[in-house]
Amino acid sequence: MATTRQYDERLKEFAGAREAELLKAVIEHGSPSAAGKALGLHHSSIIRTLDSLELRAAKMGFSPRHDMTKTVPDGFVVKGVSTYYDDEGKPRGQWVKSAVNAERQAEIFREACAAMAETLPRVKPAPLPAGTSDALCNLYTFTDYHLGMLAWGKETGADWDLKIAERTLVSAFAHMIDAAPKASTAFIAQLGDFLHSDGSGGMLPVTPLHSNILDQDGRYSKIVGVAIRVLRRIVDFALERHQKVVVLMAEGNHDLSSSVWLRAMFRALYENEPRVTVIDSESPYYAWQHGTNMLGFHHGHLTRKESMPLLFASKFPAMWGATTKRVIHTGHQHHKDEKEHNGVTVVQHRTLAANDAHSARHGYVSERSAQAITYHAQYGEVARNTVVPEMFEAA
Repeated sequence: MATTRQYDERLKEFAGAREAELLKAVIEHGSPSAAGKALGLHHSSIIRTLDSLELRAAKMGFSPRHDMTKTVPDGFVVKGVSTYYDDEGKPRGQWVKSAVNAERQAEIFREACAAMAETLPRVKPAPLPAGTSDALCNLYTFTDYHLGMLAWGKETGADWDLKIAERTLVSAFAHMIDAAPKASTAFIAQLGDFLHSDGSGGMLPVTPLHSNILDQDGRYSKIVGVAIRVLRRIVDFALERHQKVVVLMAEGNHDLSSSVWLRAMFRALYENEPRVTVIDSESPYYAWQHGTNMLGFHHGHLTRKESMPLLFASKFPAMWGATTKRVIHTGHQHHKDEKEHNGVTVVQHRTLAANDAHSARHGYVSERSAQAITYHAQYGEVARNTVVPEMFEAA
């Protein structure tokens, strides 16, 4: 009978706290039925929990009743097990084939980023600026910056390397922040693909999903150092002029893992600065409310612009219902596109970065710019300031 089913004590190595408690009870009392009576539970709920535990352990290679005892490391799953037996039916040898568990590996990476961030020195609170308006929010948006990309102007139309990228972005933000109205809130919307390569392909300059070779300026560790320095300067600029700074490090298709450690790092860096909020979301869809404004964000690599209004209404129904002016900001395509739908406007932003060789050879042409957009809590968008890279080129 199902209620007399026995479970191997070694399953506790794969069990969570509640599963370990039920497993111990079944082993001590001899059956799920007896354990259920002792714990005041129906035996079927215990069986379901421990059957789920057995299934998860089997995926890791542990199922003694099937002669599977060779487990695989955390972050992997068993792809196949081949066992051969002697004449007496005893196992004589076994081959265990494993595969990467992408979901678990991503979870491990997030945990590692959070753990490493614990050792970072925290930024001390900065002095408050005066004379800002609580009704205003300045949205500083930039996307597809591809920091670390190397481009040759004769081939792509403009040179691009780490030095040019750092100078351009710092100068652009200094100009936008100085020129923007004195808003109490600054929203720094980094909309993804901030780094050209992700470091997830063994530190090689390749795209994370398809391993396409990229033109990269220097080692990945050097690019990471510049990325952190640039973003910290931007946040510090914003703190000088705004009472509150909201930071978004969106996921892009070029920086799937980089966006994870950037979020973890900046949450830790500004942990002791109450005026900085780093949006903590593992979902690639983000939303922020400012008065009657709903500001949505997505890199654009997973959902078409035409589908975003309904998607954001479904994902953020409370915010959608509480607002009357809704704008979704996106990137990915590198060119400007702005369309008003029923109840929401979708804005696709240009990039400040130069074309890479791939884009140039395929004939992709667009202007380069970034924007600071000011939203009033009641009236919606009331100002817009655009910067172009030519404004900051060295003479």
